[in-house]
Order: sequence, then C-alpha cells, then structure tokens
Amino acid sequence: QLQLVESGGGLVQPGGSLRLSCAASGFTLDYYAIGWFRQAPGKEREGVSCISVSGGSTNHADSVKGRFTISRDNAKNTVYLQMNHLKPEDTAIYYCAAGSGGYYSGRYYCPEEYKYWGQGTQVTVSS
Repeated sequence: QLQLVESGGGLVQPGGSLRLSCAASGFTLDYYAIGWFRQAPGKEREGVSCISVSGGSTNHADSVKGRFTISRDNAKNTVYLQMNHLKPEDTAIYYCAAGSGGYYSGRYYCPEEYKYWGQGTQVTVSS
C-alpha cells in the first residue's frame, strides 16, 4: 500500500522542541517534493513547510520561520520537521504529503497538489 506515516508528535511545554518524521511505505520519496501541513481545531489547514526533491530548496510559513526546519534523507526514505521554541499556537495535527513542486522566476514553489498523505500526528504545546 502506498502511504506516508508521520511520527514524533506528543505533548511538550512552551519553548520545547519536537522532531517529526515522515516515512514512505510502498514507494520512494526521492521522486517527490514533500510538504508539512497542520490543522488546529476550528481552523483551516495550514501549509507549514515544503522541501524540493533534492532537498536544495525549502519554504516555510511566516508563522514558523526561524523556529521550524524541514529536511530530508532520501537514503532513509524519510523527511523531518524539526520544531524548536514551540508555542501553544503550534498545537495541531501535523500531516506530511508528497507531490511535485517546481521553480519559477528563480523561486521555488511548493506543490499545488499532493498525491499521497499521511494520517497525521498530534502535537500539543501546553504548560
């Protein structure tokens, strides 16, 4: 079965850190750009970050710039989201997804559509 599986979520105090992992099952990630998304109760799904196929280009939402870092290890078929200086506002279910991004006029753009999605992992930031 072709799917993505997230892990690494949990309960953390404000200011703490977590590293989320996104692993592929049934296919290799080295042909896909990967995006991280999150959705909090009562709010719309938000794009958090994305990374190009090679890992050479990344994008991060303004709300997480300087705190979150996306990376990938294609040899391990895994993508990571390092989350530092966590805030209560970061509380959400986090999803990873695989799609096709691209470059335009010197800028890297996250995929517009994603073919594969994970089931999500809960991140709760609370004291």
